[in-house]
Amino acid sequence: MRILGIESSSLVASVAVVTDDTVTAEYTVNFKKTHSQTLLPMLDEVAKMIELDLDTIDAIAVSGGPGSFTGLRIGSATGKGLGLALKKPLIHVPTVDGLAYNMWGYAGLVCPIMDARRGQVYTGIYRMKDGMEILKEQCPMDMKELAAQLNEMGERVVFLGDGVPVNKQAIQETMTVPFEFAPAHMNRQRAGAIAALGAIYYSQGKVETAAEHKPDYLRKSQAERERSNQLLKGDKGMEG
Repeated sequence: MRILGIESSSLVASVAVVTDDTVTAEYTVNFKKTHSQTLLPMLDEVAKMIELDLDTIDAIAVSGGPGSFTGLRIGSATGKGLGLALKKPLIHVPTVDGLAYNMWGYAGLVCPIMDARRGQVYTGIYRMKDGMEILKEQCPMDMKELAAQLNEMGERVVFLGDGVPVNKQAIQETMTVPFEFAPAHMNRQRAGAIAALGAIYYSQGKVETAAEHKPDYLRKSQAERERSNQLLKGDKGMEG
């Protein structure tokens, strides 16, 4: 089995190939460039380095959100384009699930946090025992409410994701259970994890066509929220 993984939900741009149980290639960059500039050149480089014929992949695993609206759209468009051109199925991998999968084997709770701004995070809660158990599905949440929930669960926790630097002080001030932060090589999104988790989903038949695939944003974009607020104000003005 050969799965191509694409990750573009944050500042990280990442492409990987997992062949059976081995990551045969991974190209990850965490730098301020638009993913439209990076993903396809990275894929071309990976294909050249391992002499990969893209026709030999079985499916394309795409980090499906939440995250950056622009990044998710670019990753989705890339995956859909490849899927249509190669006539391959897509595997929708929830971004927070893929981030948590970096911590396979951790003896405690795994809590990825992605910065959603204004004290909010995209998060989930996982336990890595006999597989990856999802205790709380990915969702937007207030950081203080998340900390309170983790304290109630009473187990050691590891935090990872780009929400850590933003919320580190709040975590240190509010957590009453033992906690730690994941090291550098495990604390950001990676296409290797998306492809590896995608391989499991593929074996379970969790695939979709390129036409069916769409990202999960979990909440409206800022432009959509502002438009909704303007419409709401307009309705109230008419009522007055």
